[in-house]
Amino acid sequence: MTGSTFRRCACRNPETGKQYGQSCPKLSNKRHGLWNIRQELPADKDGNRRTFRRSGYATKNEAQSDLDKLRALLTIPGDDDPDGRLRIGDLLESVAAKKEAIPDFEETSRRFRTGQSLTARLTVGEWLDQWLAGKRRRNSTIDGYESHIRVHLKPHIGNHRLDRLNVGHLVEMFGAIEEHNEEILVENANRRAQAARCKPTKPGRPLPAERARIAEERAKLAEMNPFRKITGASTRQRIRATLRAALNDAIAQQLITFNPASHVELETGKRPKALVWTDERVAEWKRTGEKPSAVMVWTPEQTGVFLDRAAEHRLYALYHLIAFRGLRRGEACGQQWTDTDLGAGLLTVATQLVQRGWRVEESAPKTDSGERVVALDSETVKVLKAHRKRQMKERLKWGEAYVETGRVFTQENGEWLHPAWVTNQFQRLAAEAGLPPIRLHDLRHGAATLALAAGADMKVVQEMLGHSSITITSDTYTSVLPEVARKAAEDAARLVPSPGSAYLAGSPRAHTAAIKRADTAEHPARESRTGRSSAGQRGFPPTRER
Repeated sequence: MTGSTFRRCACRNPETGKQYGQSCPKLSNKRHGLWNIRQELPADKDGNRRTFRRSGYATKNEAQSDLDKLRALLTIPGDDDPDGRLRIGDLLESVAAKKEAIPDFEETSRRFRTGQSLTARLTVGEWLDQWLAGKRRRNSTIDGYESHIRVHLKPHIGNHRLDRLNVGHLVEMFGAIEEHNEEILVENANRRAQAARCKPTKPGRPLPAERARIAEERAKLAEMNPFRKITGASTRQRIRATLRAALNDAIAQQLITFNPASHVELETGKRPKALVWTDERVAEWKRTGEKPSAVMVWTPEQTGVFLDRAAEHRLYALYHLIAFRGLRRGEACGQQWTDTDLGAGLLTVATQLVQRGWRVEESAPKTDSGERVVALDSETVKVLKAHRKRQMKERLKWGEAYVETGRVFTQENGEWLHPAWVTNQFQRLAAEAGLPPIRLHDLRHGAATLALAAGADMKVVQEMLGHSSITITSDTYTSVLPEVARKAAEDAARLVPSPGSAYLAGSPRAHTAAIKRADTAEHPARESRTGRSSAGQRGFPPTRER
């Protein structure tokens, strides 16, 4: 196949108006014009000639480099492979028409050898279908693969090109799965409540007066979605394992060179227990730098240290609200003054600000249960009133430039807060206070723990936090503070009279003697002629003088 490089320009003949092309008299100047390549391609299926043309190269070396790449691609099929030459010609014709970069020789060779289309790009969904069709496993295993692919993988990432799938795509997919879990939990709770309304007030057959009501409630139940299982952490791990196996096979067939499923981070199947930063754990963290659990909670004293450090920060009221009433970060950032009644001491959670990538959007609360009314204590009301006065001063300072968003917590000019910035400020303040690390979300754990330690009912805490199920509250937010644990231990110990006072008063020898005296007093006949009590015969060692 013949090909060449040449230089031409866009100058036009003033008499004819046509471009000079390669005959421009100014081309003697090396800086005039641009370099071009031209390469003959294999004829198309109808036998018509085809030529690859490309211009715009600044130097001859750049043009020659691309021409060499074209010629290398043309050598992939042998001279005795007309179908192969036609495929390569179609590929390069498409590249020229779309002005794409010259294809990589190694990748094109792999696709050519494996019989893949050189012009079409394989999607993740297409590859998963091919991979599943070729699997030879137990039916239950194949069913599991098929479920993962149909329900999760193809809907979320099926349209992505296989060779361009990255870790970010998978992080987004698993984030969407977790959000869907919240919706399922809400629907299941609603169905469970509706099912309870379908039962008669007394066991047995419903009374005639109740039959109409029960029939109506059952009709409502029939219209609701059936109970569904959430995609738990263990299932998400299995979904990732399915994708990882499929992508490993793609690597083995030289379709891709990187497996993003091996690098995406997921929580383990077991929910991490929330632990309190006791003095011992703080000392160990300072020694090793490792957190005992992924979820850590400050003690009330540590929370107080943080709030003291944040007292001069303009977001103090926001952190105070999260620490004592357990709002989510997005809920606090999205709270509006119209939903905040300081006179009544009530706060209605009706909206939130969510972060999508780096863009911030307004949305409804995370779940239906997230739309709730939160009671405010008197101290929190005072803090919010002081914050409102400060915000009014900022509004006067900015004047007409102030952006009226109606949010309780804003930037100085009234614009929305970026949730990531709120987190960054929290982490900075905590570090400056010398406190062990927790996430901003863990202030929410602390609020639940404080409420439970103060004697609040679990149902009250669930409603305060906006959980769709009390199980979530009891499993996640019941970190027991050391003071509560010690009180429980003391209460339990007081239920049993302690016989250990004599032991605590003296040595082990005095303890043995005390036991001996107590046993003799209760059973005088057990005193033997040798002076040994039957206590020693029942397993207590005799006292020996040293």
